[in-house]
Amino acid sequence: MKQKNKLVESIVKGIQEKKGTDIVIADLRGIDGTICDYFIICQGNSPTQIDAITDSVEETARIEAGEKPVKIAGLTNAEWVAMDYTDILVHIFLPEMRSYYNLEDLWEDASLTRVPNIDAD
Repeated sequence: MKQKNKLVESIVKGIQEKKGTDIVIADLRGIDGTICDYFIICQGNSPTQIDAITDSVEETARIEAGEKPVKIAGLTNAEWVAMDYTDILVHIFLPEMRSYYNLEDLWEDASLTRVPNIDAD
C-alpha cells in the first residue's frame, strides 16, 4: 500500500511538473469488478503538452517510486494517452476529449480527490 501511495504521489508530481491541470484521483478500490485501484485523470492544452506530461510522469515515477508503465497507449495522436501501471491507470486528455469521455462520471461511485492546479508563474 505504501508503494502504491508513493507511485500516486510521483505521478501527480510528474503531471504538475509540466503544468498538467484539473488532476483527479479516482479511488476505485471499493468498487467491485474494476480493472485497477486508481485512475489518475488530468489534461493538457495541446498534443505537445500531453507528450511532455507523459514523459514527465514516466520519468518521475521511475526515479521516485521505482516503477515503469506496463504500457503507454495513445501517443500517436496525443489526444488521450493512457499509461498502465497495473493497479494505477493514468489518463492524460485534451480538454475536448476529456469532456467527451467524462471518466469522472463514468466512475461516479469512486471516491474522487481533486488536486488543486498549480498557479503558473
